[in-house]
Amino acid sequence: MSIKTTSRAAALVAALLLPAMAMPVSAFAQAPAQSAAPATAQKAKPAMAKTMSPADRVERHITHLHAQLQITPAQQAPWDQFAQVMRDNANDMNQTLEQRGTGFASMNAADNMQSYAKVALQHADDMQKLATAFQTLYGSMSDDQKKNADTVFRGHEDRGGHMHHMKQ
Repeated sequence: MSIKTTSRAAALVAALLLPAMAMPVSAFAQAPAQSAAPATAQKAKPAMAKTMSPADRVERHITHLHAQLQITPAQQAPWDQFAQVMRDNANDMNQTLEQRGTGFASMNAADNMQSYAKVALQHADDMQKLATAFQTLYGSMSDDQKKNADTVFRGHEDRGGHMHHMKQ
């Protein structure tokens, strides 16, 4: 596999998974299969995920998290702000990764490291925006919802602390 192909594959994976990084692992964890039929359905999901656009994947994550957090009509405004930050972050990261991918073949090691640092900075900035938006949403939640959110978002720690290593 060439460096250019590897770079494009890495950029694609990062663009697809970054929106999900704000999502808790348990939001996408599946119950163990009860029979061979559900296991077959689980195997089909990754193929479907590969055919979904990044925007569709973000929307799927947003929809799932909305249900999991049991967002009420009174919380819809802060939820909408949080969801929009997720969408904006995904778009921003996609642009950053496209810029990196465009020049990757001609980058020397120093340029490559600088380009990667730009991606890391973009991610950190995006996560700060998301955390701020979530704080507003979290503040609007009932105690039971907060407890649920704490459990949902704490789920990533049980799986190595990396929110982007989610099961789908």
